[in-house]
Amino acid sequence: MLNRTDLRQAVPAPVALRATLPRAEVDVDAVTHQVRPVLDAVRERGVAAVLEYAERFDGVRPNTVRVPQDEVDRALSELDPQVRAALEESIGRARAVHADQRRTDVTTQVVPGGTVTERWVPVARVGLYAPGGLAVYPSSVVMNVVPAQAAGVGSLVVCSPPQAEFGGRPHPTILAAAALLGVDEVWAVGGAQAIALLAYGGTDSGGTELDGVDMVTGPGNVYVTAAKRLLRGQIGIDAEAGPTEIAILADHTADPVHVAADLISQAEHDTLAASVLVTTSPELADATDVELARQVAATKHTERISTALRGKQSGCVLVSTLEDGIRVVDAYAAEHLEIQTERAREVADRVRNAGAIFVGPYAPVSLGDYCAGSNHVLPTGGCARHSSGLSVQTFLRGIHVVDYTADALREVTDRVVALADAEDLPAHGQAVTARFPEGGA
Repeated sequence: MLNRTDLRQAVPAPVALRATLPRAEVDVDAVTHQVRPVLDAVRERGVAAVLEYAERFDGVRPNTVRVPQDEVDRALSELDPQVRAALEESIGRARAVHADQRRTDVTTQVVPGGTVTERWVPVARVGLYAPGGLAVYPSSVVMNVVPAQAAGVGSLVVCSPPQAEFGGRPHPTILAAAALLGVDEVWAVGGAQAIALLAYGGTDSGGTELDGVDMVTGPGNVYVTAAKRLLRGQIGIDAEAGPTEIAILADHTADPVHVAADLISQAEHDTLAASVLVTTSPELADATDVELARQVAATKHTERISTALRGKQSGCVLVSTLEDGIRVVDAYAAEHLEIQTERAREVADRVRNAGAIFVGPYAPVSLGDYCAGSNHVLPTGGCARHSSGLSVQTFLRGIHVVDYTADALREVTDRVVALADAEDLPAHGQAVTARFPEGGA
């Protein structure tokens, strides 16, 4: 069922290898001409433009953008008890992991009388985007809010598309998740217009001021990604998220039932989702194809999953050795990487490039999506070669505080002047020597 790439004879060098491997092609630039007018309209006309786009794109026009608090509270009170318990477990585990990520300020004495302190300061106000579309994602609310709160962000707003089914409000489970997390500001707005409103702010149709934010995080479709790209600078962003992806590095010990189920779990997200198996075992590849055919036929979203698995972004890569398999997955740099091999933890420790690594048969990606404690907002499209997933660090800024006495500055004056002259920036040196006229203090 999966398209096969046979690299058993030779594995190319990393750049050529990346061009060989299956990958979704998403051209963000191709939609910027559609997104730019939306951003301009929201900047110029504020909420009026947002509501027009909601009616056009979401099929519903909310009476206000900000969801009244009583509706958020009611969503929590009416939440299915089992879903509530699951969300509370997810929140608790995520808080435990993210609490340990908080950085502490450090002061280094460079010389007597001269120190540099690195202070970690949270972003003041953050917008957290929870997509709608093919599914509802309360887990994304958890994964965005928890690290922001752990970082000490003082002001949070959750944005999620209005749903015609729910009277122009976000899905009730999104509202309930926000309530469980203690977020009291939720906006019913989605798509590029949500990112624009977060950037520019506005006045709600009920007269409430909707303050803009300093940073926006959270995944979305290509239009959301284009909006984040175009507004970067006006706001900070976490990343440009592409279609979700899983890679599984497996050998003959892997269970094809597990492998197929995990490939299917990511394909369920979207027709562009990528599911890639890298294996040393042709027999496992064959058995996985058999299992895919059996399991896909029994799933709820058969057509969506089949389209994703048949797409050029998905496939099976055959390699001769586990060493070659590690080279392949490092070049691919998957958002989610499962290791289903002998001595899986040892193999996982050798991998350098992945958004998150799931070790062995009992750590499927689905666990990380909900209840592992890890964060599931991760780099896609090979960006794990240079970027990390969402964490407490995303919401912190390191500020260097430089504190020198007169003696400490005088001691290094000649060095500063020498470097300033070498760069042909003499005024830089003069800014130091002006403090010591005629060599005095």
